[in-house]
Amino acid sequence: MAFLANRTINLVNLHYAIHSVAMGGGAAFVSAFLLKNGIKPPLVLGAVALILAARFVLRPIAIGFAVRYGLRQLLVAGSILSALQYPVLAEVHEVGAVLLGFCLLGALGDTVYWSSYHAYFASVGDDDNRGKHVGTREAIVALIGIVAPLAAGWMLEAYGPRVAFGVTALVVALSAIPLAWTPNVPVVPKAPPGTFRASMPGALIFLGDGFTAAGYHFAWQIVLFTALGADLMAFGGALALAALVGAAAGVTLGSYIDAGHGRRALRIGVGALATVAAIRALASGDPTLAIAANALGALAGCLYIPSVMTAVYTLGRRAPCTFRFYVAAEGGWDIGGTLGLGLAAGMVALGAPLWSGVLLALPGAAFVYYRVRRFYIDNPRVAQVPPPQPLIIDPSEGVSL
Repeated sequence: MAFLANRTINLVNLHYAIHSVAMGGGAAFVSAFLLKNGIKPPLVLGAVALILAARFVLRPIAIGFAVRYGLRQLLVAGSILSALQYPVLAEVHEVGAVLLGFCLLGALGDTVYWSSYHAYFASVGDDDNRGKHVGTREAIVALIGIVAPLAAGWMLEAYGPRVAFGVTALVVALSAIPLAWTPNVPVVPKAPPGTFRASMPGALIFLGDGFTAAGYHFAWQIVLFTALGADLMAFGGALALAALVGAAAGVTLGSYIDAGHGRRALRIGVGALATVAAIRALASGDPTLAIAANALGALAGCLYIPSVMTAVYTLGRRAPCTFRFYVAAEGGWDIGGTLGLGLAAGMVALGAPLWSGVLLALPGAAFVYYRVRRFYIDNPRVAQVPPPQPLIIDPSEGVSL
């Protein structure tokens, strides 16, 4: 397994594994917790939309810090900033200043973390094993997701939100430790020529993915929690079962992509996601069917994510400035997510059923398929296409962009 020889990627995946303990645990209960405290579904969707809109506004700030300190330091800072939102979340009991504070802190942490994470992962990986790197990461996340939601649901019920979200914050902060042994990735002060143009394919893919996530993930979480009678432990159990179903799929599909079957893998992944979105809409009124649809979603995610992210990471790795590529790409995700969530919130507020928001995943997935398919047409064997502008390795500075 040559793809495991990349020590830096292994450490980054260890970081992400620790981070995923929190993401699959307390962070997965954000919408459920807000709903449990009496905040109406359209306002929960609106709160998430506010976070994404604020992220879009804050993204340019990350570029200055990346230029000054490098991507590793920014990733560490993002991990710590992301942790700060969860103690504030524990104090949210109504729509007001505390909820606004949580949204703004979440936007700041996410802005710093996700752009630097994606750029760093793309920079220190290698094209020949891109699919397996992504697949391994997603398999680790799926395995952790079996235990994390059960633990988070139990802590919320047994000890309350302050303990549960306090532990979540601690885990997110501790996830930065493995990064101490990874190289820094400097970012050039001035955007190289062609940076904006090279960023557009990734931004468009992420725009579609953000719109898809508004229905497939955020609206569905509300539908699932409602279908399970607003029971936190039942919700955690449904998330754990989903992780169990999806745990084995990642590495297999990643190898399939690296062997040159990206378009076929994309058809399977997007097709599975669209099918599950339709099933979820139909299953919204039945707890058993909702749990089954949630479990199928994990399998679809393990099929969908490697095929899409292999394309995006390869595009980012070849861009004149990898970090700026992901600032633009994540900005596209924020726009797509904000539009989808705003549309879902408006539909529900006007009296549409909750499950109608889930169906927004269908046009989003179709757009993602169109954009990623173009990449695989141009790169039928991703593993055999060298980047036109290779990264320069400097032992004293890490990787220069």
